[in-house]
Amino acid sequence: MHDIRLIRENAAAFDAALARRGVEAAASSILELDTRRRDIATRMQEVQARRNEASKAIGAAMGKGDTTTAEALKAEVAALKTELPALEEEERQVSALQNAALAAIPNLPVNEVPNGADEVDNVEVSRWGTPRNFTFTAKEHADIGPALGLDFETGALISGARFTFLKGQMARLHRALAQFMLDRQTGENGYMECIPPLLVKDEAVFGTGQLPKFSEDLFRTTDRRWLIPTAEVSLTNAVQGQILNHAELPLRMTALTPCFRSEAGAAGRDTRGFIRQHQFEKVELVSITRPEDSEAEHERMTQCAEDVLQALDLPYRKVLLCTGDMGFTARKTYDLEVWLPGQSAYREISSCSNCGDFQARRMNARYRPEGAKGTEFVHTLNGSGLAVGRTLVAVLENYQQEDGSVDVPEALLPYTGGLTRLTPRSVPQG
Repeated sequence: MHDIRLIRENAAAFDAALARRGVEAAASSILELDTRRRDIATRMQEVQARRNEASKAIGAAMGKGDTTTAEALKAEVAALKTELPALEEEERQVSALQNAALAAIPNLPVNEVPNGADEVDNVEVSRWGTPRNFTFTAKEHADIGPALGLDFETGALISGARFTFLKGQMARLHRALAQFMLDRQTGENGYMECIPPLLVKDEAVFGTGQLPKFSEDLFRTTDRRWLIPTAEVSLTNAVQGQILNHAELPLRMTALTPCFRSEAGAAGRDTRGFIRQHQFEKVELVSITRPEDSEAEHERMTQCAEDVLQALDLPYRKVLLCTGDMGFTARKTYDLEVWLPGQSAYREISSCSNCGDFQARRMNARYRPEGAKGTEFVHTLNGSGLAVGRTLVAVLENYQQEDGSVDVPEALLPYTGGLTRLTPRSVPQG
């Protein structure tokens, strides 16, 4: 959500920032609604003041025996009483239109975000690690996974497309990855572990920006709750409607949760394999900060995600997303893209975004600066630390052997109960 005062003060700059995101100018229509709302509010104040004044004058007229004036004032008060509810309803309607218009507009990019239409225009910031030189032709995970317990057929039989059934050693590796990530973020990076709700109300998904624009990407239950597309929704909304003390910030939270996405906007993409699923697990990172600290926190959060990839010795690159590829709520986003030798390509495995006060305004989440009487909106950040399924894919492809087996990364050995290698199903699974 945007600050209407900033639009009033510099409508041209607001529209210019929207243009960078490929969005049509909106300041004029929003300010027109704002002017109507403020005019109505002014008229309401005038009506209320005149009603109070006339009510007092009735008593004075009656005291003087001036019944003619008193009756005229009574008629005026009656008319004002009728006008006021109509003005209140009109004000509610115009405010709703203005809020809806503001809610449909994406966050504005900061200056360093490059202009661009899509992922082609993203800017590579750095690379880490060297892709492995295979002595054989590296396969995609969808080709080596089924023999190791990545069961696409059973998942599809039970639930349909984009569902997978993990069995035996594959399920153990998936669990090991998730626990390793969670331990890393809590034990070394200072995030507070949380177990948040997986079902949330409208206000929660509105607060983090999925509603109203992206409802088709979500799953909804029959009692009108939403399955979370990421723990960002639950974790960020933990400060919904609160006024935090400055000493509480930064607040860093993490959670390992199932995530549910309809993938309505990704029809035809990654239909093969484990990359894009309706149900998946992710270790989410969320930070709530003071405005002046959010940029440094963004760098820190991204590094926390990078730490996991480095510990697993998975080559990756860091890219700064362009204006056309950023998410709706972000003002700046880094993507981490892991190397997949089976595809000979870097693929997204984490996205870390600074949302500024955009989500905080939608949630009414504030803090009181030290020594100040008033409050300010906090800044919110979120990122993947990491997506467990995509990390599993990266391990399968980068650690594959010519005989179809997959070595377990050294960092995961404390979590696998002695399992050091995934072997094809012809050999008993551990």
